[in-house]
Order: sequence, then structure tokens, then C-alpha cells
Amino acid sequence: MHISRTFAAIAIAAVLSACVGGGGAGQTGSSPTVIKYGRDQNPDPAKVAGLNAWVESFRPRALSSGVSATTYDAAFSDVVYNPVVIERSMNQAEFTKSLWEYLETAVSDKRVANGRAMLARYDGVLNQIEATYGVDKEVVVAVWGMESSYGEKRGDLPLIEALATLSYDGRRAEFFQGQLLGALKILQAGDTDSRHMIGSWAGAMGHTQFIPTSYLAFAVDFTGDGRRDIWSDDPTDALASTAAYLARSGWQQGQPWGMEVTLPAGFNAAVSGKNAKRSGADWRAMGLRRADGGAIPDGQAALLLPAGVKGAAFLIYRNFHAIERYNQADSYVIGVGHLSDRLKGGGPLKTPWPAGDATLRLSERMELQERLTAAGYDTGGTDGNVGPKTYAAIKAFQSSRGLVPDGYPDRELLDLLRRS
Repeated sequence: MHISRTFAAIAIAAVLSACVGGGGAGQTGSSPTVIKYGRDQNPDPAKVAGLNAWVESFRPRALSSGVSATTYDAAFSDVVYNPVVIERSMNQAEFTKSLWEYLETAVSDKRVANGRAMLARYDGVLNQIEATYGVDKEVVVAVWGMESSYGEKRGDLPLIEALATLSYDGRRAEFFQGQLLGALKILQAGDTDSRHMIGSWAGAMGHTQFIPTSYLAFAVDFTGDGRRDIWSDDPTDALASTAAYLARSGWQQGQPWGMEVTLPAGFNAAVSGKNAKRSGADWRAMGLRRADGGAIPDGQAALLLPAGVKGAAFLIYRNFHAIERYNQADSYVIGVGHLSDRLKGGGPLKTPWPAGDATLRLSERMELQERLTAAGYDTGGTDGNVGPKTYAAIKAFQSSRGLVPDGYPDRELLDLLRRS
């Protein structure tokens, strides 16, 4: 997925079947099951009417961007307000679970075993993709596993309906309107049809969950059949498109995404942070060691402490940020990176996580930001997303109180702010 600090890859529903040669891309004999939640749940009539009016008002913008009237009208012929899309948007695993809870599923033994099976099954094509784009095949397969469990869970929502609902009633309406326009252009180009353009609540589609704008920019026709087909049971185009995306995002062949490290006693956590890069020699001089016993390389890296000094620590490299272009949640990037390491034969993480800690809820993260800002530590907003400004504000507050400045937003920190 490819979104801000809250989403992950995304994309999208209807054009005449004649546009795709009689039935759409990736046909497997019948249309996939599409769950029409909006109709099943009898959505609020006011919301239904509101969406209908919005669809009509959005039409001129779509047509002025190059979408034909035929494509637009066909795409929206069966769209209804879908309340489940909004519900799902509020419950993303990357932001409702602690990292260690998230990794239990993201890098489970089953997912590792299935990933190794997929590496063997598609060995030939994956080797060709790696040779073409310079991206490790294990990383490509890890993205596949994270996004759709290797194609098993490609989504069950009609994409135009999902994106229209979010465009009308979501928190990031302008973003989703842009994705909706992209989806309509995909349909108009004939890469797929409305029966097969299904996916996640956020519009993510295919094996590796591309959003429409990313699909338009990066998807490739690796099979040479004339379509950039990320929807069919054959994952070839989807996997190649993912490799192309990562390559264009700055992937450096032969370099690590990151590595788990151990910190020495009394380590100065103030030097941590995703943008605080130092040489490998500097990190070694500070006493950092690779958790697996190997040598820390000489390249530039930053220190990431996703659970503060209480859990696993990672040196992260440029390839971390290439994966981050797919989904900006640190938990997602660590999940992809660690899963790829496991697919290469590596073992589990060495450092225990802080078992008693729980991730702050959205309302608590917003309260944390409000209280930090009120105390003179600007977080750059109170949206509940712990980005660079909030991280820096937390570290500054911790330093002012004589605490370990690791930037970790736990409940203990919130309680301290409440007492201040």
C-alpha cells in the first residue's frame, strides 16, 4: 500500500466489457465474490442521498480530467453509500496494535512457511524480476505476504463504491478523490473491468494492493500480454509491479533494509531517530552490536527505537525508506523487512518486547499531542499520528524531565503529562 502515516497500498469499478476484449483482465471463468455491505446493512438514507448528490457534483471534475461520460456513468451505475468502508478505515492494524502484536501475525510461522513455498513455486519468474529491477525477490514476496497473504485476501469490496464513500464521507476526502479519478482512468484504459476491480476498504487492489495513482505510475506488463494485470490468479504482473515501484523508490541492490541491534548499558537514546544518520563506524564506536552476531556495515544508518529502549532496536538504511514509500507505518516496514529476512533463512528477533505495554488509542495519542503542545513542545498538529514532529516533541519533553529521551509514546508518558 502507498499512503500517508495511516494507510498502506490502494486502488479500484466499471467500464464496458468490450473495452477489455469481452470480459476484463484476469478472467478465471466467473466474476469474483463481491460483498455489497452498503445494501446488506441498510445505510442511513441521508448518507445515501448525500452520496448520490456528491457523485453528480463530482462528474464535471472527472470529465474535465479526461474520464469519458460513458466510463463515469457505467462506473457509478451500481454504487451506494457503504458504512463498512468508514468503519474499517478506523481500525487499521498498523495503528491499533502494538508492534509486537502486529508482528505476531505479519511474520507468523505460517506466513514464513507459505512465503518460502511461494519462492519455490515462482522461482523462475521471481529470479527474472529480481534481475530486471534489482530488488531482492524475498522482499517482493514479503510485500505480497503482508498485503494479501500471497493472494488469498485481495479484498471483497467494489472499489469505486469504496472510494466514492471515502471521497464523500472520509477523513482524507481530497486524497481519495484523486484515487477515484485514477481508478476511473484504469477502467477507461481497459486493464480490468468493474467485475474484477475489487479490493480493500481504502481502494487497495490486486495481489500487492496498489492504489490507483501508484498503479498508473508504476504497474508493468511483465507477461507481455498487453495488460498490466495485477488482479488475476497469476501474480506475475503484480510482483513485477511491486519490484518496479521499490526500484523507482530508491531501492539499493545488495544493501540491507535494516538490522536488529543491541544497545550498550546506559546508551544515549537522544541520538535515535529516523533522520539522524551516522556511519557504521560511529554506531560501532557507541557500542552497538548486531543482534545476530554479525558485523555492522560501514554505510550510513539511523537508529529506530519503535518501543523505546524497552524493546528491539534497529539500524535502518535507505532501503527502509524505499519500503516506506509503499506504506509509511513503521510497523509495516519492519514487518516487510523482517519477513524478508526470515524468507532468506534468518531467525526471529532476539530482543524481548515490553510485554506489559499497550499501544495508545487514537484519542489518547491526540491527547498526548495536545498536552505536549500546551506544555510548549510543538507536535505540529493533533491528528493522533506520531510523526517526526511529535517524536521530537516527546524526546524534548523527556529530556526536560530527566527521562530517557527515546521518543516512545507510552501510557506512562501520557500519565506524566496528565499530572504536569
